[in-house]
Amino acid sequence: MSTPARRRLMRDFKRLQEDPPTGVSGAPTDNNIMIWNAVIFGPHDTPFEDGTFKLTIEFTEEYPNKPPTVRFISKMFHPNVYADGGICLDILQNRWSPTYDVSAILTSIQSLLSDPNPNSPANSMAAQLYKENRREYEKRHQSATYSHQIQWRTCSLTKKLTLNISMFLPKALLNYHNVQH
Repeated sequence: MSTPARRRLMRDFKRLQEDPPTGVSGAPTDNNIMIWNAVIFGPHDTPFEDGTFKLTIEFTEEYPNKPPTVRFISKMFHPNVYADGGICLDILQNRWSPTYDVSAILTSIQSLLSDPNPNSPANSMAAQLYKENRREYEKRHQSATYSHQIQWRTCSLTKKLTLNISMFLPKALLNYHNVQH
């Protein structure tokens, strides 16, 4: 069923593919255009550099008149990120405009990584450290990010190894394994 929200999301997706902003990527899930997976790569010269941060974006049929719900899946220690991954960003709340598209949302979040707003905190400890002890803030962030990145990469590597190993196994063995599990 084609609705205004779904047509708009198709346009957003097409634009994101044809003119992708640097350091961000996003796409609808396989079977639901209203739920997207996205990735933001940590901006250079920030504590987030070399990080890969996964997010989910959930739209309602009221999009683009109402903002989507965006959450980090990746663990974050950031003044504007809640413990559940929710993001405190004005364009996702009181400053939302229907002119914003998925590309603008992702680049705004990427910008927030570079330039946090400690005066409107979602994580008061991160905000306080950001203002008073930048070195400790960066250390805490990198510790949280590094451990999460290792877990994520290990899971990805395990999945790839499993898929690659299956190329070398006889089909009969694979079929037997699938029947048993």
